[in-house]
Amino acid sequence: MFKLSVGPIIGHTTTNHTRIFLRGNLKKNNPAFAGIRYRRAGDTDWSNSLFTALTPLRDMSNVIALNNLSSDTQYEYQAGWFTTGSATHSQETLKELPLQWPTEIYRFRTTSSQATTPRSYMVGSCRYLRMTLGIPSLPSKGDKIYSAVYRLAQKSSPPASAFIMTGDQVYVDDMNIVAPDREYKDILSKYRAAFSQPHIQELMASLPTYMILDDHEIEDNWPAKANNDTTLYRNAITAYEIYQASHSPVHELTPDGQPDRTLKHYWYQFSQGDLEWFVTDSRTRRNLSADDRRILDTEQEHSLLEWLINSPARVKFVVTSVMLYPDSKSQDNDAWKGFPEQRLRILETIRHNKIKNVVFITGDVHGSLTCRLRHSQDPDFEVHTLVSSPLCNSAWLPYAKASTFILDRPLMQTPTGDYHLQLTSAVVSQDNFAHMIVGTEQIQVDYYDPNGKVLQSAHIPLHNNLS
Repeated sequence: MFKLSVGPIIGHTTTNHTRIFLRGNLKKNNPAFAGIRYRRAGDTDWSNSLFTALTPLRDMSNVIALNNLSSDTQYEYQAGWFTTGSATHSQETLKELPLQWPTEIYRFRTTSSQATTPRSYMVGSCRYLRMTLGIPSLPSKGDKIYSAVYRLAQKSSPPASAFIMTGDQVYVDDMNIVAPDREYKDILSKYRAAFSQPHIQELMASLPTYMILDDHEIEDNWPAKANNDTTLYRNAITAYEIYQASHSPVHELTPDGQPDRTLKHYWYQFSQGDLEWFVTDSRTRRNLSADDRRILDTEQEHSLLEWLINSPARVKFVVTSVMLYPDSKSQDNDAWKGFPEQRLRILETIRHNKIKNVVFITGDVHGSLTCRLRHSQDPDFEVHTLVSSPLCNSAWLPYAKASTFILDRPLMQTPTGDYHLQLTSAVVSQDNFAHMIVGTEQIQVDYYDPNGKVLQSAHIPLHNNLS
């Protein structure tokens, strides 16, 4: 067997289940397969091997789900790929092949079944990896921060449950002014390069990753500047589905326990104990028409509001790749500032239903901060946002500063009162990532630089009485 060309990537993981992305290579058009075997850490015997076919249709990649696992347990696994002379193999006949597994052993941990146990998460967005003639330029710069994320995840107490990646994991348009990529093969090449650098590969092989796209997975400020380039969109979104959506909860499981390839939308939900996440697609479902301007489509908004109202979760995290608040002073209207009616509907739903412990997780702006939102006539209303961006900035792009945002007047004014915001941290204006520890009384947020040094800390209070 050969070492994987991309991966393994640990995706959606629960108390008894995980999904693992694997990619091989095309070799003389021979039928290709990827395989996994696993065991509990400390055991000597491996499980029966699991295999999946690799085809050019999915860029020689696939996802294998492991089921019937034990909760809060560390597992070891090996993964690789190989070719055969026949494409008609079954799981049973593949098991009979004399395969020599790659020597590297990877590890992951399933989530705890204890509802109220503290949990921690790594959060980040906007990793710029410049490509020149198809080759990464200074790849170590774009990969360095993942080493710090990995080291912290390994020693985190409580153990890190996931890495939440809120957008711009890949810059399809990194050379947009000079030579924008729009061909499928070029976009796939960027994903392979971005996800196969040594530090991000080490991290994603062990820590469950949850991803959602933003504009640079397609084009800067898409769709406002789309120019009806359907070829670019089709190619970019197909690559996104292969490398980011494939191992996410958006794919339901078939009766045999493997991910169904049917894909209705990109937004999804997942839960861990008494914490729940709603990861929105705030990019591809936009409506820019003047009579019904919205950043989330009708179905997604309805699902989000229904979840906010009815979910019994103690803490509800809403991921949006662009900022809900504070608003930027810029005039591009790419974030929620440009969709005030829908933003107000969401905030008013939270306020009228007295929903507590709602935290918006976001990135995009190349600056990090925490911020609290309150209402002038409703002392019970309070929501928070945590912004983490960028993992690696481009030399061409500025960092956000406090002066970037509108902080001296209400976010929104309504007949029943005004929404006022207040920064609860300084604005980090350098490459960084966030470590979030969710306890019983508060969320501790620590921002780290690419060397693993703490830049600043903040705390988000939690309300224990949810009645």
